[in-house]
Amino acid sequence: MTLSAVPASLRLPPWRALLLRPAGLTGTIIVAIVTVAALAAPLIATHDPIAVDLSRKLLPPGATHWLGTDQTGRDIFSRIVWGARPSLAVGLLAVLIGAAGGIMFGLTAAFARGWWEQVAMRIMDGLASIPLLIWAIAITGIVGIGPVRIGMWTFPNESKLILLIGLLYMPPLARVTYGSALLEVRADYVQARRLQGAGASAIMLGDVLPNCLSPVIVQATLLIAVGIVVEASLSFIGLGVEPPFPSWGGMLADARRYIFSGEWWTYIFPGLAISLTVIGFNLLGDGLRDILDPRKVSGSGRMVV
Repeated sequence: MTLSAVPASLRLPPWRALLLRPAGLTGTIIVAIVTVAALAAPLIATHDPIAVDLSRKLLPPGATHWLGTDQTGRDIFSRIVWGARPSLAVGLLAVLIGAAGGIMFGLTAAFARGWWEQVAMRIMDGLASIPLLIWAIAITGIVGIGPVRIGMWTFPNESKLILLIGLLYMPPLARVTYGSALLEVRADYVQARRLQGAGASAIMLGDVLPNCLSPVIVQATLLIAVGIVVEASLSFIGLGVEPPFPSWGGMLADARRYIFSGEWWTYIFPGLAISLTVIGFNLLGDGLRDILDPRKVSGSGRMVV
C-alpha cells in the first residue's frame, strides 16, 4: 500500500481525524458538555436540586429559574445538571462491565474453539434473544428497588442497575469480539507467533486482542447511549433512581400530568437532555467507526496494495 494513496484524514492522529468529521466533532462536543456538567454539578447547579419550595411551583423559565420549576418548586436546570450523573454513571460503568465479560467470552471462544466456543456463544445468544429493556424490567421487578445490603456493604439502586445492564451488555460485545478475533486467529502472524514458541495467553492478549479493540470501542460507545435510555426508562416507571434524587426519566414521569395543561418546560427540557445526550454518543460512535475502520475509504483515496 502506498502512503500517498491513503487519504490524509487516515494518516492523522485518531483524535484529530475524529474532530475533522462533522459527526465526530458534534458528538464530541455534546458528550464533553454533558460530562463536564455531570462532573461539575455542584458548581454549575444554581439551586439545591431536591429543595422543595411550594411557593415557587410550576414557575416558567426566567431569570431566577432558567428552565423553570416543577410541581414542588424544585429548579429544573439544577435537577437536569445533577440528573446527568446517574445517566452517565449507568451508561459508562455498565459498558465497562459488559466489555470485560464480553471480551473474555468472545476472545476465548474464538481462540480455544471446540466445546468452549459452542458453550460460550450459545450462552451469549440466549441472553441476547430477549430485549435488554425486558430483561432490565423483569429482573429489577424481581429484586425490587431500594438499597441492597450484603454483609457490611450497602449497594444503592444505581449499583444494581449498573451491574444488571453491564451483564446484559456482554452478548453484543462478545459477538463483536468473537467475529473480529476469528479473523485474527487465522492470520499468518498468529501462526508465525506459534512457531516462535509464544504461549496461547501471550498471543491472545498481546497480539489478537489489540487488533480486535477498534470495533469493540465503537460498539461500546453506542451502548453507552442505550444505557442512558434504559436508565431513563426504568426511572420513568419507578424502578431506577429513587426520588427525590434527580434523574431525567424520573423528571419525565413527574411531568406526565402537565402535558396538556401548558407547563411545557417540565417535560421539554428533561426530554431534550436525554435526546441530545443519546444523539451525541451515537454521533461519536459513528465518528469512531469512520476513523477506526480501515476499510471505509472513499473517493480518490483508494487503497493500493
